[in-house]
Amino acid sequence: MEFIHPALNTQVDAIGGYYMITREERLSHPEGEVLYFVGHAVTERACCGLGGCGYVIVAGHVVSLSFRLTHDNRSVSTIIPVQEKWYADITNTIRMKEGVNQVHFLNNSGDYKVMF
Repeated sequence: MEFIHPALNTQVDAIGGYYMITREERLSHPEGEVLYFVGHAVTERACCGLGGCGYVIVAGHVVSLSFRLTHDNRSVSTIIPVQEKWYADITNTIRMKEGVNQVHFLNNSGDYKVMF
């Protein structure tokens, strides 16, 4: 499926704070290279206080990396979502490398599955 890369280092505001995706990375894997994005979220305007977290969004296995650009100069890649049987293995590797607690996997329907 085609995947439009998110804009990096662009703050996206929400009611309680904001989030930002800061890096694009790739991970070697037996089933093929995995494309993922590192970001953080900050809760600074919520009634329950301040907080934040680091997270990773795993787009999937790379078929074709950045094969074209959108009208707003964002890369488009062809990816295959990671099979659920690989979630734990990839999650553990990314957690050790990136120091994040949340790893989100894009699935075939375009939704995310979160691994805590």
